[in-house]
Amino acid sequence: MLFIGLLLIASNLRAAITSVGPVLGDIRADLGFSAVTASVLIAIPLVAFGVFSPVAPVIASRLGIERTLGAALVVLAVGIVLRSWPGQVTIWAGTVLLGLAIALINVLLPALVKRDYPSRVGSVTGTYSAVQSGVAAIAAGVAVPIAGAADHGWRLSIGIWAGLALVALAVFLPQLRVGAQRQPASSAEQGGAGAEPANPPTDAASGRTPAARGYRSPWGSALAWQVTLFMGLQSTIYYTVVTWWPAVEQAGGLSPAMAGWHQFAYQMFGLVGTVLCAATISRMRDQRVLAVAVSVLMFAGILGQLLVPGIGLLWVSLIGLGSGGSIVLALALLGLRTRHHGQSAALSGMAQSLGYLLAACGPIVFSVLHDATSAWVVPLMLLLGVVIVQVVFGLLGSRDRFIDGDDHRDGASA
Repeated sequence: MLFIGLLLIASNLRAAITSVGPVLGDIRADLGFSAVTASVLIAIPLVAFGVFSPVAPVIASRLGIERTLGAALVVLAVGIVLRSWPGQVTIWAGTVLLGLAIALINVLLPALVKRDYPSRVGSVTGTYSAVQSGVAAIAAGVAVPIAGAADHGWRLSIGIWAGLALVALAVFLPQLRVGAQRQPASSAEQGGAGAEPANPPTDAASGRTPAARGYRSPWGSALAWQVTLFMGLQSTIYYTVVTWWPAVEQAGGLSPAMAGWHQFAYQMFGLVGTVLCAATISRMRDQRVLAVAVSVLMFAGILGQLLVPGIGLLWVSLIGLGSGGSIVLALALLGLRTRHHGQSAALSGMAQSLGYLLAACGPIVFSVLHDATSAWVVPLMLLLGVVIVQVVFGLLGSRDRFIDGDDHRDGASA
């Protein structure tokens, strides 16, 4: 039930976001939003991820991981309903609330995986990422048909996902009692950095327990910054493609309807990339080959769209494969580069805070460059540059080390 609950929680991470883009035109027409206002609306969840991610370990240190996740699901459901409620204020307030809720879940799921599945971080992360991607694709695919079922149907289209949050809460509910029975040994046990855990984690691979020690804060670790930048750069590509790729393809001669289906294909190929990457991570001690592979796929897709836009489905599929693999790798590194779920939560908070703030800038800069040049060539070249930098930090962050500075081969679990 813990695993099923984990998957259901993960299914809520993107649906509330990917369901908006396809009906953004309806939202603008109904509420009188300008293009800039609509862009700000889309950026709010990413900014919320950046602002609220650092507080997730602090809240979890007081409530516990399970109860914090349960509270986040309640806030998420309220935020989704409020966002779809009639009125100008509610759509903004609801968007902020759902951004807060998803930020908490984003940070704490990797920590939960690190704690309860220490020897299967890669495979479990890949599985929940696959579910996340699959539901995101469904949310994008059904948004327009649902919105067309009634007047102001976009409210129903983006509001129905509150039900998914409540289903996840119902299944995860027994874990709240389990979490309440846990006795935190110390601040490190619940996510504090620099404290010494009373019950050091056991190495699931070797059967040995690493020596008791204080867990280093990720903010002072070069490796943690490398993981953070890889997280942010791959997220920049993802959210830029989600926001602007239909416009890029339409400029290349594709119809709006087909551009929408290409977005669905992007999410579905992202699911394939997620599964493939997850299956590979679990067999590797060093993930540098994966970091290069996912980046090459993204680079090839962006370059292909720039040079031969007539076969856009191929290019968006390649970007999807790379994006799906890169998010799994980025999330897995949060556990693979740390020794303990408390330290993993701290790294997750850092990586997702700074990473999503960086990602929020991507779509805005992309659109500004388009407006300045009246074409998509320069923005696409910028994306190619982002991928090149992503490769560098992917190689550095995927080395077989802990953020403490020690190599995994000292006997600690990967």
